[in-house]
Formats: sequence, structure tokens, C-alpha cells
Amino acid sequence: MATTLARIVGPRDGKLGKLGGIGIRFLVDGAESGGGFSLVEHPMEPRALAAPLHRHSREDEYSFVLEGRVGADRGGEIVYGEVGDLIFKPKGQWHTFWNAGDVPARILEIISPAGFEKFFDTVTDLAGRGELNPARLVALAAEYGTEVDLDSVPQLVAAHRVVFAMGPSPA
Repeated sequence: MATTLARIVGPRDGKLGKLGGIGIRFLVDGAESGGGFSLVEHPMEPRALAAPLHRHSREDEYSFVLEGRVGADRGGEIVYGEVGDLIFKPKGQWHTFWNAGDVPARILEIISPAGFEKFFDTVTDLAGRGELNPARLVALAAEYGTEVDLDSVPQLVAAHRVVFAMGPSPA
């Protein structure tokens, strides 16, 4: 039986990626957790929308707020998390989240089971090369069992006074 060695992930460790106003720092992937979960950190610029409304067919997501104030739409229910709060987004439920404040925010995102971190890896690489567009984002998400509602962006931007990197800014 193989054993996994203990390790420490420091504050500067892990691959970094960026999607507009949302950063992604890869902390634990599925290979390290035996497929049970992955863990990423999302630093968020002020008033940044993370994504259009979307729903996963495979994963639950848990967002633990480390800094700032984070808003989330959970199937039409709007909630706000402060430092120390955990926001649960179950598979099958339409959801999104955003930085609800005028200062940076930061969350730890637990994704269970693992696998969706590979989507983040792919899209951040594409974005870094300037090769990511909304249509490609939707197609890639579908490969990972996730539906994306691009038409939700204008309403989210207007309702929550946020900015989306691939869509309209607040008026």
C-alpha cells in the first residue's frame, strides 16, 4: 500500500492562475486526495463576479471566506458570507458567487469529489494565452459536467454591482 507523505502548502506555494478579477491558486488536487476533493484558493478583486450562473452534475462546492465579504446566489437564494463563514453549493443547484465588497476578498474552495480543478487548470492556461472566450468556456465546462448560463451575467452585474471579466460592467 502506498503512503502519502505529509506536506505543508505555504502561502506562496501552488500554481497560480487568473480569470479576470478572480485568481486561482491550486493547493490540493485529486491525485493528492485520492479523488475525494480538491482545494483551491480564490483571491477576488473588489466587486468581481466569479462566473455566470452554473450548475455541476458531479461536484459539491464549499466556499470558506478568509477575507472580505462574499455574496452567492444559491438557486435564487442570495446569501452573504463574512470571514469564517462557509457557503455550501450542492451539485445540481444553479449558483454563482462574487466579491460583495469594495476591498479584495479571498475564499478557500473545497470541491468534492475532485476533478473540476482540471477545468480551472485548463481555462486559466487558455486565459493566460488570450485564447479563452465565452463560447469556449461553456464548451469546456460541459466536458466537466457543468452547465453555464451566460445570459445570467447582465442581471447579476446589475443586481449586485459587480464586474465580469468576459461580460458587461456595472452601469
